[in-house]
Amino acid sequence: MKDTIFDHYIAIDWAAENMAIARMTKKSNKITAIDVPADLGEVRAYLKALQGTKALTIEETTPSQWLYTELKNHVDKILICEPHHNRLLNEGPGNDKIDATKLVQLLKAGLLKEVYHSNSDFIHLRRLVSGYEDLVQAGVRSQNQRYSLLRACGKQGYEKTKVGLVAKEDRFVLNVLDRQIDTYAEEKKEYEKEFKQLAQKHKAIRHQMTLPGIGVICAVKIVARVVTPFRFESNGHYLGYLGLVKHEKISGKRKYGKRKPRYSRQLKGVYKTATFAAIGGNNPINDYYEYLIQEKRYADYTARHKACRRLATLSLGVFKSGKPFQPDRRKDRVKIEKAK
Repeated sequence: MKDTIFDHYIAIDWAAENMAIARMTKKSNKITAIDVPADLGEVRAYLKALQGTKALTIEETTPSQWLYTELKNHVDKILICEPHHNRLLNEGPGNDKIDATKLVQLLKAGLLKEVYHSNSDFIHLRRLVSGYEDLVQAGVRSQNQRYSLLRACGKQGYEKTKVGLVAKEDRFVLNVLDRQIDTYAEEKKEYEKEFKQLAQKHKAIRHQMTLPGIGVICAVKIVARVVTPFRFESNGHYLGYLGLVKHEKISGKRKYGKRKPRYSRQLKGVYKTATFAAIGGNNPINDYYEYLIQEKRYADYTARHKACRRLATLSLGVFKSGKPFQPDRRKDRVKIEKAK
């Protein structure tokens, strides 16, 4: 992005009722900014009136995917930027017009960190996965509330019977929680049914399911979050996106420890869960885990973490290759090399 020179650099600070647009050109650092009612048609007309190449940036917010889809074809480059990295916006007074002015300066300087967006069909799976995760969170909360209520009444917490709940209010609350839990179970089945249909439709999901420990739900979550594996330059970038590696802090040839990058907690949880499921089975991930424990004498936590990274690396490779996981391929190649 910073190596490409555009004729116009535009930043939009979009809100529900109004929007601020700031612009700079390649020939001048003078900034022109306007603050007008939010109207997608007005934005398109504004962009169409500009002659030459155009780069546009918008901060990552709830409507950013919608804006990306609607405006992508009206500019030469659109960049949805990470607001947590825009520290300049926190300096001095702030309003939509000032924020747009600062954004366009960062855009022209090439100092914005991009948040991946796409028009791919897979991007819409994120809404489905997000809905499923919200449902599970609400269902677990209801189950925990039910358990706590029974424990407060002197019960073990897992009983189905309401006998012993003397207070009418306790029985009422328990009945409501039971209905919520029943509804949660039914809706969860509907989501799982939809996930299985998606697996039949998309090869990428089926290919992820050939990896150890990864079932249909985990596979859908991986494809929905990643969308395309080619946006990651290397395995290290992908592991950083998952929070499975740390960044070293070095200054003056001295190391000052490590820090975690901002990462996808949902996707990290997927691979952690899959690793737990794979360990103990007859698969390459368990073989690698056992090797680390028995041969390398690693602690259990370290071995599991390394096995998780191995699984994530294999997952990215499967996604890039467009083929299912073939666990015996490496063994066959080793046999051929030894035969030669």
